[in-house]
Amino acid sequence: MRRILILDDEPSVLSALRRTLRSAFPQADVVIEAFDEPEAAVLRAGEQDFDVVISDYRMPGLNGADVLQLVKGLQPDAIRIVVSATTEMVDILAAVNRAEVFRYLAKPWQQDELIATVQEAFARRDVLLGARQAKPAVPPAAGDPDDVLRQLEQDEPGITRVDWDEHGNIRLF
Repeated sequence: MRRILILDDEPSVLSALRRTLRSAFPQADVVIEAFDEPEAAVLRAGEQDFDVVISDYRMPGLNGADVLQLVKGLQPDAIRIVVSATTEMVDILAAVNRAEVFRYLAKPWQQDELIATVQEAFARRDVLLGARQAKPAVPPAAGDPDDVLRQLEQDEPGITRVDWDEHGNIRLF
């Protein structure tokens, strides 16, 4: 099951986002959680993994770039999208760079564009997770440390024994 977190401080925009996404993604396939407070959204992202996080840019308190940067730290594989009416491209570019935003959509968004962007975000996340699962995160263990020590001692008798002198120096023989 897919999960989407949406964040906007305007209830009417939040409802419109939810309605648009719900029309494209059945509830049986995609869970949508909506927040109107940035702090609550970040707290939830600390509790639950999301495939996609969509945030407004201009909000009181934390702005969208701050929220998405925090989400990136919590969930690096969550695909981050900004939906905003701001025309200040310097701010948007900073958000894109800082939080590694996948897409920026201008308000008012086109329904087809929003849906297509979320579908692309799902595909991007699948690629990221697939690549991560394809290679082991940790090299295979060499075995039980006691077994390794026994094998070393068998191959090179005395190699695992350390002799100390009265001053704490290691004696070599």
